[in-house]
Amino acid sequence: MSSSLNESVPEIVDVAIVGAGITGLSAAWHLTERGLRVAAFDGTGIGSGATAVQPGGVRQQWGTEVACRMALEAYAFYSDIGDRLTPAVDPKLTACGYLFVARGEEELAAQRQRLALQHRLGIPSREVTPDEAGEVVEGLDTSGIVGGVWCDQDGYFDRPLAVVGAFADAAKRGGATFHDRRVEAIARDGEGWKLSLRGGETTRAGAVVVAAAWDTPELLTPLGAELPITREPRYLFYSDPIRERLLEPLVIVPEAHFAAKQLADGSVLASDLGAGSRPGEGKEDWHSNVRRAITATLPILEYVSFPVLVEGFYDVTPDRQPVVGAIDGHDGLFVAAGLNGRGLMMAPTIGRVIADGVVAGRIEDTMKPLSPSRFADGQLTPELQVV
Repeated sequence: MSSSLNESVPEIVDVAIVGAGITGLSAAWHLTERGLRVAAFDGTGIGSGATAVQPGGVRQQWGTEVACRMALEAYAFYSDIGDRLTPAVDPKLTACGYLFVARGEEELAAQRQRLALQHRLGIPSREVTPDEAGEVVEGLDTSGIVGGVWCDQDGYFDRPLAVVGAFADAAKRGGATFHDRRVEAIARDGEGWKLSLRGGETTRAGAVVVAAAWDTPELLTPLGAELPITREPRYLFYSDPIRERLLEPLVIVPEAHFAAKQLADGSVLASDLGAGSRPGEGKEDWHSNVRRAITATLPILEYVSFPVLVEGFYDVTPDRQPVVGAIDGHDGLFVAAGLNGRGLMMAPTIGRVIADGVVAGRIEDTMKPLSPSRFADGQLTPELQVV
């Protein structure tokens, strides 16, 4: 994708976007749809960083209203991605289903609370008994579970990078330009903003959207905007491609910090969901946890080996919610970062919200739980259903 980057830097644009991951790309497209001149800057290229290694999951099951609303809108967008973005390659969203398994009554009670919220908002998830869980997931050992929650609409893109390319290409057709330049500083410039780029170049914009993942605080702190966004490593084990289809849905066992799914290419991914938050442990500990969970819950994967360990990173926040909104006291400065691993899942919604905010000068009220000011105000809405 980086081969289609623009060489010359524009002198001035309506909106400059810092970061060309999936969030920045969505914002760029939505902004061009509103007739604005847009330039995006990323020193590592289009669709790099966390965007380059995400496996492509899309789900509607969340534990907070703001997350559920974003997911509903994003799912509707992706269900119509062909007409909306006319991708060069069909990403193919496959509704394989997500099953959240409960081993004990406490976890099941928590799942039921989230289920009630999801139903109120129109998400078609449902509680399943152990026997029903075994029906929707072949090869699931139901002897050690008390139930779970299932949504058959949740799924995976067979070709997630085609989604990234579709947003980039659609934004370019709308006139957006993309530049292989790292933004090193942002400063007020009259009624607009000046961006200082590595190599000494500058550009100016009426508004700026910072979508730079864990690098976002480095750019905003000099402006007095402190955001607790940090980088957290995440690890996925992959098998070699297997011809036989063993596990179509994604299975998550929260109490075991475990998730597994077979992808479109036949490879099986499995993860110790707590690996990134336990830096003192290593590959062998995570692998052992995955093996224990497979033995207890998905014995159909007993003979699958996982020779490949892939490291990626989440840009995380204390409440595990994205930071989406305007920076107080800085007209025309917006942030869309701290995605906590849901960049591709939520990209259509976040891009739309940011574009509407740039045009209106403020972010819509339904997104207040994601406001950058919530940390200073102590108004956090923790999202506990992060995978």
